[in-house]
Amino acid sequence: MPLVYSTNPDFNPAPEESRVETLPPSKQKLTVYLDRRNRGGKQVTLVKGFVGGEDDLAELGRKLKTKCGTGGSVKDGEIVIQGDCREKVASLLTQMGYAAKRGN
Repeated sequence: MPLVYSTNPDFNPAPEESRVETLPPSKQKLTVYLDRRNRGGKQVTLVKGFVGGEDDLAELGRKLKTKCGTGGSVKDGEIVIQGDCREKVASLLTQMGYAAKRGN
């Protein structure tokens, strides 16, 4: 949010938002789900539970999409991978040092 200047002597600028610090992989508890809801019958693999900044989440999503050879996206704090890649994603996350488990 940009800083707004005011001529009001009682004006106090809003405090800057604190940036969410990303936990190290060993302290992350990620869950890998299969989802079909609101997707036109297509299956996607969801990774939930990431604690950290959007940039770090996007980087992890990019790595998983590359390793799985599929498309996907990162939004609303979760990683969406196209197709049923639960086993592969869970094993990749475990190899990267994350505590990952399958949700369903």
